[in-house]
Amino acid sequence: MLCFLGRLNWLANIMNNLLKKLQHDYPDIAFIKGDDFRWSPKSNEVMYTTEGKSAQSAAWSLLHEVGHALLGHQRYTSDFELIEIESAAWQKAQEVGKTYGYEIDANHIQDCLDSYRDWLHQRSACPQCEARSLQQENGEYRCFNCGAQWHVSTSRFCRPYRMTAKAK
Repeated sequence: MLCFLGRLNWLANIMNNLLKKLQHDYPDIAFIKGDDFRWSPKSNEVMYTTEGKSAQSAAWSLLHEVGHALLGHQRYTSDFELIEIESAAWQKAQEVGKTYGYEIDANHIQDCLDSYRDWLHQRSACPQCEARSLQQENGEYRCFNCGAQWHVSTSRFCRPYRMTAKAK
């Protein structure tokens, strides 16, 4: 039990030290302890947690969210744009991380980006023939193979349900 408590204190110290430095260097960003890592452009807040991650992974996630903040990321309008801003936030996190002595592992970044790629792959599958297609300007997908159209949820946090669009 003592070893477990020591690990929690170690993680808390690493996060507290990084947080203090980030708060000092970026006073316009509010850092709020929460249930997950998240950037809120509306409130200019970076949410973070010390639960469920290694100290290194938590620091990298925190730097990633700071990357979103520094790049001024707001909302995304397409699935590809989401992947672009996630990639840009990781690039910025690498840059900022070096300032604080963190080198973010490239495999970690690719694993995180893979979760978005997998999400996009599921969303882009035609519900009729399973061919992959591109999202259209109106947020719908249209199959290049069979012509089917479908809608997907705008949330990146939910399962990628696909509802077939009614013919117009």
